[in-house]
Amino acid sequence: MHIRSLRPFALSGASALLLACLATPAQAQFGGIVYDPTNYSQNVLTAARTLEQINNQIRSLQNEAQSLINDAKNLASLPTSALAELQAQVRATQQLLGSAQRIAYSVQSIDQVFSSRYRASAASASDRTLVDNARARWEDTVSAFEDALKVQAGVVGNIEGSRDAMDRLIGSSQSASGALQAAQAGNQLLALQARQLADLTAVVAAQGRAQALEASQRAAAQDQAREQLRRFLASGTGYQPTPAQMFHR
Repeated sequence: MHIRSLRPFALSGASALLLACLATPAQAQFGGIVYDPTNYSQNVLTAARTLEQINNQIRSLQNEAQSLINDAKNLASLPTSALAELQAQVRATQQLLGSAQRIAYSVQSIDQVFSSRYRASAASASDRTLVDNARARWEDTVSAFEDALKVQAGVVGNIEGSRDAMDRLIGSSQSASGALQAAQAGNQLLALQARQLADLTAVVAAQGRAQALEASQRAAAQDQAREQLRRFLASGTGYQPTPAQMFHR
């Protein structure tokens, strides 16, 4: 009877021991090895975030490196330059204009020459002076046309140089590796156009000078003709008929 009375207490003690084992932490169950699912998941998330940050930093460094490479390309100077050639051609055209004969491209020179040779013929001038002025005006006109032809020849000679420079600059522009090279090629093409406009201006100026002198010569010749006619018809000092002998005996 005593043993039977102890059986319920034994069953109750076994149940309590089982519950105690189930409630024991993992480290107590597996000989001290710790495995915490919550801590493990947090560590995995932390490692994933750290890896993502490292990848972002790598991409940022790659973008910065590419940006520096692009900046270096954009700052690279154009290896081709036609500036010296274009300046030499402009100087050659200026020299042709500066070598104008007889009447230079100068307001003071023009005023001085016109005062002496192209103004109204003075009534007191001698016939010899009138003839000399007429010849001087003719020489001015011929020289002006010669100067215009020289300028035209010089401008025509620049055409081949313009074509070579344009080919080089367009090729450099198309193969430019950066913004600076493309801008420099464009600026040099604009310089080429400016030089061509300068040549055109020089041709127009030379032709206009020749035409103006030709028109001035005609106007001065008409004025001189009127003065010579007045002297011819003047009474007392005009034409006096005299006998002429055709044959000598």
